[in-house]
Amino acid sequence: MTVIAGLSLLVWVWLLLGQGFFWRTDVRLPRHTAEPSVWPAVAVVVPARDEAEVLGLSLPSLLAQHYPGRAEVFLVDDGSTDGTGDTARALAAEHGGLPLTVSSPGEPPPGWTGKLWAVRHGVALARERTGAQYLLLTDADIAHRPDSLRALVTAAEGADLDMVSQMARLRVETGWERLIVPAFVYFFAQLYPFRWINRPRPRTAAAAGGCVLIRASAVDAAGVPDSIRQSVIDDVALAGAVRRSGGRIWLGLADRVDSVRPYPNLGELWRMVSRSAYAQLRHNPALLAGTVLGLALIYLVPPVAAVGGAIAGAWPLCALGAAAWAVMTATYLPMLRYYGQRRWLAPTLPYTAALYLLMTLDSAVQHYRGRGAAWKGRTYSRPNPTP
Repeated sequence: MTVIAGLSLLVWVWLLLGQGFFWRTDVRLPRHTAEPSVWPAVAVVVPARDEAEVLGLSLPSLLAQHYPGRAEVFLVDDGSTDGTGDTARALAAEHGGLPLTVSSPGEPPPGWTGKLWAVRHGVALARERTGAQYLLLTDADIAHRPDSLRALVTAAEGADLDMVSQMARLRVETGWERLIVPAFVYFFAQLYPFRWINRPRPRTAAAAGGCVLIRASAVDAAGVPDSIRQSVIDDVALAGAVRRSGGRIWLGLADRVDSVRPYPNLGELWRMVSRSAYAQLRHNPALLAGTVLGLALIYLVPPVAAVGGAIAGAWPLCALGAAAWAVMTATYLPMLRYYGQRRWLAPTLPYTAALYLLMTLDSAVQHYRGRGAAWKGRTYSRPNPTP
């Protein structure tokens, strides 16, 4: 056990120094980039399925964008049954602002996820009507500050980026949200270190699907969304397609973009994670086993060794476990500060990691029961291979 605790500590030292400084939260859009002399046209595409409840908090923020160039909003009603389209039209009539078009693509054909089919329809319609040079792909539960679009375009133009994506600041109001949401972003950054992604020739690629600004020319070069039409984790697949086509991508944390979707209880958060966790592992049992062992070694061994060693009087074991737990805690503090949370939550990360481990196992179980990646009445457990 002492050897295992020592190995866990070594892993944490490597994560601290060698994993792209994933724990830092200073990867943000530049604040002082020169604005373009000519503002390109932008089409905002919002796929929405049964989102009437949150549209009142998100859609007005898009319509109210202070953007110097031409911009229009295209909301794609993906087979909603709650009046999403009518709600969007009513909000546009009430708030005014940018022009809004509401359309529906119908049910997705075989081989397409519903969201990507909606995105395809929205992108085609937007480009036909506006000839936009950029497309902002954003979710129906994402609210934007009035200068969000302006800042995204400025960053893309100033750094000659083909895709700029921001991880929206998720809601943290309930106790379960405080426990699980900051850790969700922390784990994502650990898996996809932003600094690695933002290199000119990145080894890995990822995006945050709630807020993606992409050049129309990059859409054509990458052949998206057609080339990723079956992807459950569509944001990461989109980033990979753009990178493979030679495009430059950027990902960071948001200051002007917020998720308004509530996750009031553990069940809602559990479904958010478990619906795609096994898909992230490519439905591979070997990767699942490795992930479970890795999570246990990295997150569970330190507190067990620290507490168990202290109880048993095995002080070398206790010291190694406590040291690893301390490094883990220190790396989590910046994310808690970003979310405005109390420092005492940092040592609870092993407990949250244990919940994520169980969510991942549940995701695999649901997959093999034929209910994997279920979302709003659709299930994508066993997609056909993409040609």
